Amino acid sequence: MNILILSAGTRNKIVQYFKKAVGDNGKIIATDCSSIAPAIYDADKYYIVPRITSDDYLDVILDICKNEKIDGLLSLIDPELSLMAENVDKFREIGTTVIGSSYEICERTLNKYEMYKWLCKNGYNCAKTYVDKNEFFADVDAGRASYPVFVKPICGSASIAISKVYDRETIELLFSHDSNLMIQEFLDGQEIGADCYIDMVSGELVSIFTKKKIVMRAGETDKAVSFKDEKLFELIDKFCKSFGFRGQIDIDIFDIDGEYYISEVNPRFGGGYPHAYECGVDHMKLIVNNLKSVANEKTIGNYDEGVYMMKYNEIKTRKMQG
Repeated sequence: MNILILSAGTRNKIVQYFKKAVGDNGKIIATDCSSIAPAIYDADKYYIVPRITSDDYLDVILDICKNEKIDGLLSLIDPELSLMAENVDKFREIGTTVIGSSYEICERTLNKYEMYKWLCKNGYNCAKTYVDKNEFFADVDAGRASYPVFVKPICGSASIAISKVYDRETIELLFSHDSNLMIQEFLDGQEIGADCYIDMVSGELVSIFTKKKIVMRAGETDKAVSFKDEKLFELIDKFCKSFGFRGQIDIDIFDIDGEYYISEVNPRFGGGYPHAYECGVDHMKLIVNNLKSVANEKTIGNYDEGVYMMKYNEIKTRKMQG
């Protein structure tokens, strides 16, 4: 069982967990465009590859899959998810399974305004969102909207270029430099993260781990505590089924006065997933089973509440050649 992890970056724990899952029965290969991406050095083997925007990037990844006899591959960054999903047939032809959701789903989750429209259409609570700043200003004048708000790229990830804004002048300034922005209502409530796995054989949601976020850093959960709520589990189950996800997903949710609001979804491993794993929620094992064409049984909520995650820095050193 050989698994390829693309754009490994600093996700050392993800690489380590996959190595435990395959044990002596396979190897974990990692890629990155940088030779100083620490996670690649936890893999059994690694490749330095071009940036995903390079014309030859896909061919490079296909060659790695052929040469290393890769059974399954996954990416850890949003911009690459659609590229892999779009070329799923090319990978299938060489015996490699792309672990994740379809191209259409990856594109919808990456485009935050399209995601907002889908949530509204399907009756889910979510933050009011505008792509027309004048429509937002009109709602402010009419008392239907208020500050502060978030201004963010319509397509973006890792909380890059997000601004919390308190006045019209700042919005005008931001939009004057970039028209590909949207304005999103500020949700004032408890932020929650959900790490979920939708079985790639049965299509069923088989695992959910939820945590209350305590501290965020650079768009990722830095400190959190595990909890359970059947109402939330039911909402997530309904949402995943209606959206059509497959594989690993990471959902951001807000609890506002007892009502749950879906914020964003990343159809990949999120930065806070190690919390789930250390609580016994092993999605790497579920992926390995699926690559063997084995469907997983449901284990939703099979973890302890009140377990805190506290991230801290680790150091990796390596002497480079040349």
